[in-house]
Parts: sequence; C-alpha cells; structure tokens
Amino acid sequence: MRMDELFAGANKAVNVLDGLSDRCPDFVDRASIETDASFSFHLKERESRLMKKISRALDKIDEGDFGICEECGREISMERLKARPMATLCIECKRMEEAEEKNRGL
Repeated sequence: MRMDELFAGANKAVNVLDGLSDRCPDFVDRASIETDASFSFHLKERESRLMKKISRALDKIDEGDFGICEECGREISMERLKARPMATLCIECKRMEEAEEKNRGL
C-alpha cells in the first residue's frame, strides 16, 4: 500500500542523520550529507502531507462523502478524481482557490 511505502521512506530519512557526527568528522563531508538529508526531509514532509490527504480521502469514502466538493457541494468529476483521487474541490472551485492564492501572492 502507498502509505506503507511512505512510512518506510520517512523512517529511512530519519535514520540518515543518526550518528552523523561520529561517522563523518570532516566538516565539508558532514555539510554535504546534511544538505542531502535536509532535501530528503523536505521530500518526506511533502509525503507526510500526501499521507494525510490519502487518509482523509479514505475517511470520506467511509462516510459516503467521497467525490463531493467541500466548497460548493457538487460532485467532483470522474476525470478529476482519476487524476487526483484525494481531490476535495471540484475543478471550478480549485481554479478559484488558485486564483485567490495568486492574487494574495502565495
């Protein structure tokens, strides 16, 4: 299952820094490893947000609300759900949200 893969990847990223100073006394090497680890943590953070969205979508399936736009209450198109199964907004509401974010400079 996708969530199991994400959890395994997150655990691996945490273990990268474990004992870093003991294994790598050279400052340049350590800086390089820490930069790589920082990038890895950033990716894992994104995956963590994805896991929450997947979990939320599964809850919506259980509750019978899956595929219903949280903003306008209309059905989310099958094409959108195929492309992004964890979508919570229909394409029209998503476009409006993105336009508002762009106007706010986010």
